[in-house]
Parts: sequence; C-alpha cells; structure tokens
Amino acid sequence: MAAANVCKDDYVVEIGPGIGHLTERLAQSAGEVAAVEIDPDMLPVLRGRLAPYGNVRVINEDILKTDLPALFSRPAKVTANLPYYIAADIVMTLLRGEYGLQNLVVMLQKEVAARFCAIPGSKDYGALSVIAGYYAFAEIAANVPRNCFYPRPNVDSAVLRITPKKNLPLPPPEKEFMFRVVKAAFAKRRKTLVNCVVSEGISPSKAEAAKALKSAGFDENARGEALTLNDFTAVAKALRERADLSRP
Repeated sequence: MAAANVCKDDYVVEIGPGIGHLTERLAQSAGEVAAVEIDPDMLPVLRGRLAPYGNVRVINEDILKTDLPALFSRPAKVTANLPYYIAADIVMTLLRGEYGLQNLVVMLQKEVAARFCAIPGSKDYGALSVIAGYYAFAEIAANVPRNCFYPRPNVDSAVLRITPKKNLPLPPPEKEFMFRVVKAAFAKRRKTLVNCVVSEGISPSKAEAAKALKSAGFDENARGEALTLNDFTAVAKALRERADLSRP
C-alpha cells in the first residue's frame, strides 16, 4: 500500500479485493474506497469484514464490464491484485480510457511487469512497452518472490507502480495509426521495420516504406526493437505523410 501513497483525501478503486485484507487497510487510510470484486462467493466475507467502515463501497462486477466512466468520474488511485492472465489487459484498458487516474499500483507476474518497464534493445521490449509508455511512466516498486505466497505459485511477482501522463501529444487518429505501426514492428521481431509495415498493410511497398523511414532519419534496415516511443512517433508521421503524397 505504501507504493500507492494513499491519504485521507484520496478516492481509491481496488480491483480484486478478495476477502479484504488490503481493502481494510485502504479504508483506514483513504477518504473513500470502491472495491470491485467479480467473485460473488467472496462477498459475504468481504462485506462482513468491511461493515465497520462507512467509506467503502463493494461492487460485484467484472471490471472490464462495469461502467468505467462512472467508476472513474473523479480523480482516483487504483490498486489491484489481478489474475495474471488478464492483468495486462485490465491495466491497458484503464490507461487507454484516459480517466485522469492519479496512479495505479498493480501486482503482476514479474515477466509482465518487466515488459511494462523495458527499454529499447532489451529482450522484454515490445509493443506493450511502447504503448504503455505513451500513456504512463512505469516502475517496479517491489519484487515479490513466489515463496511469499501459500500455496506457492510457479512464478515470481512484482508490484508495478504506474503514473499516467497528464498531457498526451497525439490526437486520436494519429495515436491509433502510431499504435498500428508499433504492433506491426513487433509482430515479427526478426524482420526489418520496412518489411513489417508492408506485410501489415501500412505501407504499399518497400520503396515507399524505405523513403518514409529515411525522411524520419532512420535506415531502411532499422528494426522496431531499437526504436523509442519518440522514434515510433516520427516514423508513423513519416508513413502518414508518404501515404498522403502517394494518393492521386
């Protein structure tokens, strides 16, 4: 909870409270807590435990199916202990919604947390690293070895602290086009970026793609794994401009 830096003025949304160990601590520290729990079997214990606290609202819903604009109608901090197979999807849904979140503190599988924080050229760097980096700054607040849990899982965990950026630079059409370029670049990591954008239908030919990369300051042999977020922004801009020039 220290990673979330919760105080009495905060509205906190907890995703996956379970039986409420963390929820109770949040209720003692925050101004208001909304606890979103998908499992109805958890509700009797959760509600019983939280009965002494008048500042907690328990919501029995799937976070991906709930009314997110209503849930995040005001600035919020998010804490989450999620099933690892869907944790990254939930985090990205919250970031892409641009709800004005103050921060997110999430426990993830260690390898997934590393992908959020990865830098260009590293083995963990990929589309998730770039797209998450467009929306937010991410850092590993703590590593949690598997032997901290009972029963002991097969993977290590990490607590990821995510701070959304306040000002995003691209309007929606340009942003989504840039994301297409990013996803294409990592769809086949061993291919050059030129080949990737052609095979994914973003550029009509290798010649056009090479011209776009050159105008953005990159060699035609450049690969996505070496490009930063700013590099991808420049490449996407160049590809859009080349596409405009090639139209009759």
